[in-house]
Amino acid sequence: MSPPLRVNPQPLSLSPRQRKDPTTTKMARSNFSVLTILSVILLLPVLSLSFSPASPSDRRLLVLLDDLSLKSSHSIFFNSLKSRGFDLDFKLADDPKLALQRYGQYLYDGLILFSPSIERFGGALDLAAVLDFVDSGHDLIIAADSSASDLIKSVATECGVDFDEDPSALVIDHRSYAVVGTEGDHTLIAADDFIESDVLLGENKIEAPVLFKGIAHSLNAANNLVLKVLSASPAAYSANPSSKLSSPPLLTGSSISLVSVVQARNNARIMITGSLDMFSNRFFRSSVQKAGSPKKYDKSGNEQFVTELSKWVFHERGHLKAVNLRHNKAGETDEPAMYRIKDDLDFSVEIYEWSGKSWEPYVANDVQVQFYMMSPYVLKTLSNDKKGLYHTSFKVPDVYGVFQFKVEYNRLGYTSLLLSKQIPVRPFKHNEYERFITAAFPYYGASFTMMAGFFIFSFVYLYHK
Repeated sequence: MSPPLRVNPQPLSLSPRQRKDPTTTKMARSNFSVLTILSVILLLPVLSLSFSPASPSDRRLLVLLDDLSLKSSHSIFFNSLKSRGFDLDFKLADDPKLALQRYGQYLYDGLILFSPSIERFGGALDLAAVLDFVDSGHDLIIAADSSASDLIKSVATECGVDFDEDPSALVIDHRSYAVVGTEGDHTLIAADDFIESDVLLGENKIEAPVLFKGIAHSLNAANNLVLKVLSASPAAYSANPSSKLSSPPLLTGSSISLVSVVQARNNARIMITGSLDMFSNRFFRSSVQKAGSPKKYDKSGNEQFVTELSKWVFHERGHLKAVNLRHNKAGETDEPAMYRIKDDLDFSVEIYEWSGKSWEPYVANDVQVQFYMMSPYVLKTLSNDKKGLYHTSFKVPDVYGVFQFKVEYNRLGYTSLLLSKQIPVRPFKHNEYERFITAAFPYYGASFTMMAGFFIFSFVYLYHK
C-alpha cells in the first residue's frame, strides 16, 4: 500500500519581491489548493478500506517477512486472504520505513508476523508498537520456528504464551508423528487434537490431521484469555532431536500447545503458533498418514484449519453487535425517564452476527439481562424470536435508587458484549399508596383493640364500686 501523500505547508519559496506581488501570491495559493485537493483524492482509496463497524472484518493487513521468497512458498495462504477481500502489504521485517501508524491514525487493521528470526524490526516498529497495535483493537498472527528470536518470543509472552527457552528444541512425538518415506526423528507431527468449537474452526469437521513441525509453547496460567486450539498428544515432548535427553524435558504431553489464540478484552484477536511451515504450500498439498493409523489422507488438514482459524482471527466469524436496547412500561411504547417500584416493564435488545458478508440474526438461549444496583436484583434469561430480537418482562423490585439494565455476554469464540443503560427507580408518592394496605392490617387491629380496651377499662374504673 502506498503511503499517504504529505503536503508541505510551504509549497513555494517566494522572494520578498514576489511576496509583495499580488499576482504571484494568488498563484501560490492556487497551487497550494490544487495540491491539497490532489492529496485528499489520493487518500480516499486508503480511507475507504478502513475498519468500519458496518463491516467489521479487517481489510488492510501488513505482512512482515524474513525473506520475500515466502510470498511464493506460502502463496496459497496469502491468495486465500486476497480472495476474501483483504489488501496485503508485504514488507521485510527490517525495512527502515516500517510504520503501523501515521499522524495518529493506523495504516493497517491487522498484522501478520512471518519473520521468526528477526532480532529488531525496522523503522518505527518495535515491541511496544506491536503491543499498542493490539491494545488499539487490531489483530495479530505470529508464526515462529526453531530460529525464533528473543523479540518474537517477547511478543508472544506479552500475549500470554511462553515458547520453549531451549533454542534447539522441537516438538517430538513418537506416537503421533506423520509417516514419511524415511524413519526420521519424529519431529513432523500429525496433530488432530482440535478444540471443539464451530465458531473457531467452522461447522465442517476437519477430518485430516494437521502437519506441524516447529517449537512448542505453553499457556500462561495467569492469563485466562488464551486458549489452546491445537494441542499435542500426551506422548509429545519438547527437546533437541539431535541429542540424548540428560534431564526430563520441561514441556511434555498435552500441556504443549501447537496453536493458541487469544481474544483480548477489547476484542482484538491473536493467533500464535510455533510452526511457520504449517502455512506453507508444501504442507497444504502434502498427503498425511498418522502413525498407527491405517488411513492415509490425500491432503493434510492444514489448509482447512488455517483458513477457518484465520476467518475467526480477522473477525469474519464470531463477531457480534448489539443495537436498539429498549425498555418501557408494560403496555406502553415510550421509554420513561424513571420507573416506580413494582412497575411491570418490558426489555428488549437486538443482537446480530457478522457472517463475513452481512449481518445475520444471532440465535442463542443464554443471553441474560441484569437489573443492577451494586448487585443484580433481577436476573432474567432473554427469549428470542430467531430474528435477532431478544426480549423479556419483569417487575421492578421494591427497592428505589439508581439501577442499570446490564447485558454482559461472554461466550467462547465470540466477541464480548457489554451494554448498560441507567434508570432511576422512585418509591410510591404519598397519594399513590392504597387507602388500606393489607400488610398493615395487624397494626390496624392493634390500634382498634387498644381503643376498645381503653374504653372498657375506663367504663369499669368509673362505674364499678
